[in-house]
Amino acid sequence: MPTTHIQCGDSIVLEFSSPPVNALGRELAEALARDIAQLGADPGTRAIVLAGAGKLFCAGADIGELGNDPGQATAIRLLMQALDASPVPVVAAIHGLAYGGGLELALACHARVATADARFAFPEVGLGLLPGAGGTQRAPRLVGAEAALSLMTTGKPIDADQARAIGLVDAIAEGDLRQAASRHAAALADGFVRARDRKVPAEGAKTAIAWAREAAGKRRDASAAAAACIVDCVEAAVERDFDAGQALEQHLFDVLLASPASRGLRHVFLGERAAARLPPQLAGADTLPIESVAVVGAGVMGSGIATALLATGLPVALVDPDRAALDRATSRIADTFRHDVHKGRITSAVAQARTAALAATTDLEAAAADADLVIEAVFEDMAVKRKVFAALDAATKPGAILASNTSTLDVDAIAGAVRDPGRVVGMHFFSPANVMRLVEIVRGARTRPEVLSTAMAFARRIGKVGVVAGVCDGFIGNRMFEELLRQAYFLLEEGALPQQVDRAMEAFGFAMGPFRVMDLAGQDIGWSIRKRRAVEQPDRPYSAIPDRICELGRYGQKTGAGFYRYPDGRKAVVDPEIDALVVAHSREIGIERRAIDDGEIVERCVLALVNEGARILDEGIAWRAVDIDVVWTAGYGFPAARGGPMFHADGIGLARVLAAIERFGKGHHGWAWQPADLLVRLAREQGAFGDEGRQ
Repeated sequence: MPTTHIQCGDSIVLEFSSPPVNALGRELAEALARDIAQLGADPGTRAIVLAGAGKLFCAGADIGELGNDPGQATAIRLLMQALDASPVPVVAAIHGLAYGGGLELALACHARVATADARFAFPEVGLGLLPGAGGTQRAPRLVGAEAALSLMTTGKPIDADQARAIGLVDAIAEGDLRQAASRHAAALADGFVRARDRKVPAEGAKTAIAWAREAAGKRRDASAAAAACIVDCVEAAVERDFDAGQALEQHLFDVLLASPASRGLRHVFLGERAAARLPPQLAGADTLPIESVAVVGAGVMGSGIATALLATGLPVALVDPDRAALDRATSRIADTFRHDVHKGRITSAVAQARTAALAATTDLEAAAADADLVIEAVFEDMAVKRKVFAALDAATKPGAILASNTSTLDVDAIAGAVRDPGRVVGMHFFSPANVMRLVEIVRGARTRPEVLSTAMAFARRIGKVGVVAGVCDGFIGNRMFEELLRQAYFLLEEGALPQQVDRAMEAFGFAMGPFRVMDLAGQDIGWSIRKRRAVEQPDRPYSAIPDRICELGRYGQKTGAGFYRYPDGRKAVVDPEIDALVVAHSREIGIERRAIDDGEIVERCVLALVNEGARILDEGIAWRAVDIDVVWTAGYGFPAARGGPMFHADGIGLARVLAAIERFGKGHHGWAWQPADLLVRLAREQGAFGDEGRQ
């Protein structure tokens, strides 16, 4: 049973349980509504304390049920009505988290008592939704329009002291939470006021609504529509009675729930949780303890990884034979933490503690000797990496995990440099490593299950999204990105210019267009990869345009020029010299340039991702289609509101996707458009990538 009744003083504690986060699904909502009605009808019940079992109160509605179970929203709304109808006071005893639907549940109670470390949030806006169980109506009645709008339009959590200060919480418990809530409930037994019966404080409400509406109108992200709807609902709370306001809230919630943006955002939300689950044949593997970490390589990537680890409280040994490189890395890391202090993200004391936890050394043997995990982040060259791993094999203890940050190279070949390749795994961070959320966890042919499981757990521990990938050139993300880049370069040959391609892709929703991305990453990195692949894959050529740019010494932001100029070191400025180079190259290879519209640019670049993603899925390099989507939304700036490339393709319809690819196959460099076997099969079966059934 999801609920339990426990006597506590003069109150009945109604404890609910829905592991692991007490998500409010249909079954739990129906059970709670039934229990509240039964307890309220019992003459012996003076008050009810509503409490979550386990580590938290309630993390929100069950997102997996949203849109899939039409009865879920109805059940939750009926639960709120049962709370409103209770003849005895119901007090929420809140510990851990009260988020989303969990916070709405607490607001429908007649009072709220919380532990000092409890946190509160309405994160629905991040899923393209609004609180749909009375939250937009009860919150402003309890805390005022301004505070309610801030909570709901930002989605940011607040702590118990903040919640108490604005009136979201009535008391912070001293001692046992449930006993404190029971005492509070007993004090309400002679009379209480429901949140729905309160009036929104008039002072400042209209001004707050006007400001929030203006801010919502300026948003350009996937949450813009939801933010605007939240403002409309809060305005209704000010101007209308509760029932009229709630009717508007329910209507707008249903509209947002059916929107493509919310469907995409929910797919990514659930996808990140699915990606964290290892494939069934690997599930249940032990996780090894990681207490000390060494990072080998003090370049931009190595220092970024070290920064990410230090930010989670881990001590880090940063190793590089070049003392000057270590000094530069130490300075970069310290600057990052100073910037965080300046922005108010951390205190000076925290910054000092993090900096003090860094040990920069040229002595690899000493740094690696006691490390539980060593992350190699040296230059992307097989010979260099194998040399480092051979040294690590001799320097580290037998149980230490050896991870390579390679972005494209064969992890099995790297593992061949050590006596026990089972302890080698890929951990491909994305630059800047202290900011980007994705880590591709690359499973070598001989990587042991517990090593893979530990790498995934470690990614979660440091706040990253880990996705398992198999071994191939480029793994999931970079292998697909190469096909997008191939088309972007060919589009330049045919008639587009770099700024048009970037503008079109950014209008589609990408955080950055491909040419700006490569300028940021470093054009020399791509050049090195193309040189290697020209030998290994001579039948899959690129345009010569990016190589011509590299031959000019234009490597991107770090040299002040790439596809764009960077006079201030950061802002891309269109360069007529590059436009002339592109046009001249088309003439040299005998292509008559044509007008290319933005629609063709987006279609070719995105479907190149989809086609290669289908191959990756078919080969088992990615276990699930959603893993590919998570890689692209967490690591490459694919618009989360579109759900990732595979989800986006399913939305288009795979028959239409296949028809477009076959059409492109008749054009310039049509060899690059050989349809993936999986795509052909699913298109003919009227299937979808999401139907593959891998969980």
